[in-house]
Amino acid sequence: MAAEAEILELPLVCDEQLTQRMWLRSQSLQQSSGRPQDGERLLHPNEHIYRVDFIRQHQLRFLRWDVRLERPGEVTVTGTSQHWTPDLTPLMKRQLLEPVGIFWKKPGAKEVECNEADAQEFGERVAELAQIRKVMYFLLAFTGGLEPAQLKGSIVFKA
Repeated sequence: MAAEAEILELPLVCDEQLTQRMWLRSQSLQQSSGRPQDGERLLHPNEHIYRVDFIRQHQLRFLRWDVRLERPGEVTVTGTSQHWTPDLTPLMKRQLLEPVGIFWKKPGAKEVECNEADAQEFGERVAELAQIRKVMYFLLAFTGGLEPAQLKGSIVFKA
Protein backbone atom coordinates (compact mmCIF):
# COMPACT_ATOMS: atom_id res chain seq x y z
CA MET A 1 0.00 0.00 0.00
CA ALA A 2 2.82 2.41 0.79
CA ALA A 3 4.36 1.75 -2.64
CA GLU A 4 1.09 2.73 -4.35
CA ALA A 5 1.02 6.05 -2.50
CA GLU A 6 4.43 6.90 -3.98
CA ILE A 7 3.29 6.60 -7.62
CA LEU A 8 2.02 9.84 -9.13
CA GLU A 9 0.26 9.71 -12.50
CA LEU A 10 -0.32 13.14 -14.04
CA PRO A 11 -2.59 13.34 -17.10
CA LEU A 12 -1.88 15.27 -20.28
CA VAL A 13 -4.89 17.59 -20.56
CA CYS A 14 -5.80 19.38 -23.78
CA ASP A 15 -5.93 23.15 -23.21
CA GLU A 16 -8.67 23.94 -25.75
CA GLN A 17 -8.78 27.65 -24.95
CA LEU A 18 -5.06 28.18 -25.45
CA THR A 19 -5.07 26.01 -28.59
CA GLN A 20 -7.91 28.09 -30.07
CA ARG A 21 -6.07 31.35 -29.31
CA MET A 22 -2.90 30.04 -30.93
CA TRP A 23 -4.83 28.91 -34.04
CA LEU A 24 -6.52 32.33 -34.24
CA ARG A 25 -3.13 34.01 -34.18
CA SER A 26 -1.95 31.83 -37.09
CA GLN A 27 -5.15 32.50 -39.07
CA SER A 28 -4.99 36.22 -38.38
CA LEU A 29 -1.43 36.45 -39.70
CA GLN A 30 -2.37 34.44 -42.81
CA GLN A 31 -5.44 36.57 -43.56
CA SER A 32 -3.60 39.86 -43.13
CA SER A 33 -0.52 38.60 -44.97
CA GLY A 34 1.34 39.37 -41.77
CA ARG A 35 4.60 37.83 -40.72
CA PRO A 36 5.24 36.06 -37.45
CA GLN A 37 7.70 37.60 -35.05
CA ASP A 38 11.30 36.59 -35.64
CA GLY A 39 11.63 33.05 -34.24
CA GLU A 40 7.92 32.64 -33.53
CA ARG A 41 6.46 29.14 -33.89
CA LEU A 42 2.88 29.18 -35.24
CA LEU A 43 0.47 26.35 -34.49
CA HIS A 44 -0.55 24.07 -37.38
CA PRO A 45 -4.11 22.64 -37.69
CA ASN A 46 -2.96 19.17 -36.52
CA GLU A 47 -1.26 20.59 -33.39
CA HIS A 48 -2.81 21.11 -29.98
CA ILE A 49 -1.54 22.54 -26.71
CA TYR A 50 -1.69 20.22 -23.69
CA ARG A 51 -0.75 20.85 -20.11
CA VAL A 52 0.29 18.90 -17.06
CA ASP A 53 -0.52 20.32 -13.63
CA PHE A 54 2.02 19.25 -11.04
CA ILE A 55 0.14 18.57 -7.83
CA ARG A 56 3.49 17.81 -6.25
CA GLN A 57 6.69 19.42 -7.43
CA HIS A 58 9.62 18.20 -5.40
CA GLN A 59 11.47 14.91 -5.51
CA LEU A 60 9.75 13.49 -8.56
CA ARG A 61 11.54 10.73 -10.42
CA PHE A 62 10.32 9.93 -13.91
CA LEU A 63 9.09 6.35 -14.34
CA ARG A 64 7.30 6.16 -17.70
CA TRP A 65 4.97 7.67 -20.25
CA ASP A 66 1.53 6.07 -20.34
CA VAL A 67 0.22 6.77 -23.84
CA ARG A 68 -2.77 4.94 -25.29
CA LEU A 69 -3.97 5.46 -28.84
CA GLU A 70 -7.40 4.19 -29.89
CA ARG A 71 -6.35 3.80 -33.53
CA PRO A 72 -3.20 3.67 -35.65
CA GLY A 73 -1.32 6.92 -36.09
CA GLU A 74 1.43 8.96 -34.53
CA VAL A 75 1.64 11.71 -31.94
CA THR A 76 4.73 13.83 -31.35
CA VAL A 77 4.98 15.39 -27.89
CA THR A 78 7.21 18.44 -27.59
CA GLY A 79 7.76 20.08 -24.23
CA THR A 80 8.01 23.84 -23.93
CA SER A 81 9.85 26.06 -21.53
CA GLN A 82 7.09 28.61 -22.11
CA HIS A 83 5.02 30.27 -19.40
CA TRP A 84 1.92 31.43 -21.25
CA THR A 85 0.09 34.48 -20.09
CA PRO A 86 -3.48 35.59 -20.87
CA ASP A 87 -2.17 38.13 -23.40
CA LEU A 88 -1.05 35.19 -25.57
CA THR A 89 2.69 35.46 -25.43
CA PRO A 90 3.85 33.94 -28.74
CA LEU A 91 5.48 30.53 -28.74
CA MET A 92 9.09 30.95 -29.80
CA LYS A 93 11.08 28.16 -31.45
CA ARG A 94 13.87 28.49 -28.89
CA GLN A 95 11.38 27.54 -26.16
CA LEU A 96 10.78 24.06 -27.62
CA LEU A 97 12.64 21.38 -25.69
CA GLU A 98 14.69 18.49 -27.03
CA PRO A 99 14.32 15.58 -27.28
CA VAL A 100 10.70 15.06 -28.26
CA GLY A 101 8.58 12.02 -27.49
CA ILE A 102 7.21 10.24 -30.55
CA PHE A 103 4.54 7.62 -29.91
CA TRP A 104 2.91 5.53 -32.62
CA LYS A 105 0.57 2.64 -33.15
CA LYS A 106 0.79 0.51 -36.26
CA PRO A 107 -2.32 -0.95 -37.95
CA GLY A 108 -3.30 -4.17 -36.20
CA ALA A 109 -1.02 -3.51 -33.21
CA LYS A 110 -2.32 -3.54 -29.66
CA GLU A 111 0.55 -1.65 -28.06
CA VAL A 112 1.85 1.87 -28.57
CA GLU A 113 5.54 2.08 -29.48
CA CYS A 114 8.10 4.83 -28.95
CA ASN A 115 11.80 5.53 -29.07
CA GLU A 116 12.58 4.46 -25.51
CA ALA A 117 15.82 6.44 -25.13
CA ASP A 118 14.28 9.75 -26.23
CA ALA A 119 11.12 9.16 -24.20
CA GLN A 120 13.23 8.41 -21.10
CA GLU A 121 15.41 11.51 -21.53
CA PHE A 122 12.34 13.67 -22.22
CA GLY A 123 10.57 12.35 -19.10
CA GLU A 124 13.63 13.03 -16.94
CA ARG A 125 13.74 16.60 -18.26
CA VAL A 126 10.06 17.04 -17.37
CA ALA A 127 10.78 15.80 -13.83
CA GLU A 128 13.54 18.43 -13.50
CA LEU A 129 11.25 21.21 -14.70
CA ALA A 130 8.54 20.07 -12.29
CA GLN A 131 10.71 21.27 -9.43
CA ILE A 132 10.23 24.88 -10.53
CA ARG A 133 6.83 24.73 -12.21
CA LYS A 134 3.26 24.13 -11.19
CA VAL A 135 2.19 23.74 -14.83
CA MET A 136 4.03 22.58 -17.92
CA TYR A 137 2.81 22.99 -21.49
CA PHE A 138 3.30 20.58 -24.38
CA LEU A 139 2.80 20.86 -28.12
CA LEU A 140 1.21 17.67 -29.50
CA ALA A 141 1.20 17.04 -33.25
CA PHE A 142 -1.17 14.34 -34.53
CA THR A 143 -0.53 12.52 -37.83
CA GLY A 144 -1.85 9.50 -39.68
CA GLY A 145 -5.49 10.45 -39.11
CA LEU A 146 -5.08 10.44 -35.32
CA GLU A 147 -7.05 13.07 -33.37
CA PRO A 148 -6.91 14.35 -29.77
CA ALA A 149 -10.06 12.43 -28.79
CA GLN A 150 -8.22 9.18 -29.62
CA LEU A 151 -5.38 9.85 -27.16
CA LYS A 152 -5.20 9.17 -23.46
CA GLY A 153 -1.86 10.07 -22.00
CA SER A 154 -0.13 10.68 -18.72
CA ILE A 155 3.32 10.91 -17.20
CA VAL A 156 4.06 8.58 -14.30
CA PHE A 157 6.48 9.62 -11.58
CA LYS A 158 7.72 8.17 -8.33
CA ALA A 159 7.32 10.73 -5.56
